[in-house]
Amino acid sequence: MNDEIKREVKRATGLLVIEVVNSNPNGDPDRENDPRQRDNRRGEISPVSFKRKLRDLLEDQNTPFFQSLPEKFRDNGSCYNILERRGCDREEINKEKGKDPSEFLKSEFVRKYWDARVFGNTFLDKGNDKGFIKSGAVQFGVGISIAPINILRETNTNKAGVEDGKNSGMASLAFRIAEHGVYCMPFFVNPNYAYKSGCTADDIELLKLLIPYAYDMNRSAIRPDVRLRHAWYIEHKNSLGSCPEYLLTEALKPKKLGDAEEPSTSWNDYEDVTALPEELLARVESCIDLVKS
Repeated sequence: MNDEIKREVKRATGLLVIEVVNSNPNGDPDRENDPRQRDNRRGEISPVSFKRKLRDLLEDQNTPFFQSLPEKFRDNGSCYNILERRGCDREEINKEKGKDPSEFLKSEFVRKYWDARVFGNTFLDKGNDKGFIKSGAVQFGVGISIAPINILRETNTNKAGVEDGKNSGMASLAFRIAEHGVYCMPFFVNPNYAYKSGCTADDIELLKLLIPYAYDMNRSAIRPDVRLRHAWYIEHKNSLGSCPEYLLTEALKPKKLGDAEEPSTSWNDYEDVTALPEELLARVESCIDLVKS
């Protein structure tokens, strides 16, 4: 079983190009929920934030989105549950994973939880559970904006009082958004871990179906307009990688026009990249944009 799974999952490199328009793509709890920003004023989106959106898409299997998935996923919904969710029962999870690490791939835990197979898990790291895999086959990197971002802070108000006895309600400076930004977030599919976590080719196929809808199907009041401009997915010619991954992600990164240290105001402030250069394309099996495929 291990060898079969290892052959199925192919090594791949990905790059998300995310445009943020008057939205907060990832609030920072250490800075009163400001859009995350580094000291050099570049905006930041954490891997946890993006993976959360993928998990949310899959967790509710009654939604139109889940019902639109191919039949093999809809008809086997019990294999595509989410481990990292609210209200999960750790005692039940411990029973599902079993007691013998050598039998882990045959466990109910592996059969049941898509995100544990793909991203790994943080649940099985205590006591005698050290023999169970924690790293997954897919890892997302930090999304960093190409140029600095401007953060706008405004007060939210409502007509009815938010407290008894108050005539009006205000949340001072609670509306915190990035005016505009274009972020690049790399991700990596590593077959070296796939056979340990139980990740299969179908799991990766589902990941590729989820990614284009991560923001469109998860809009919120503070995140109304986050646009996935590109979701590049590059398969290598072999499991070890047929091209250095940093060359691929750097080649597909949009270029800021004008002053690179000035925040952008629209997508027109960038030179878009619409294809992988021929010399790099020759070194990989394929390069597709999941947004357009």
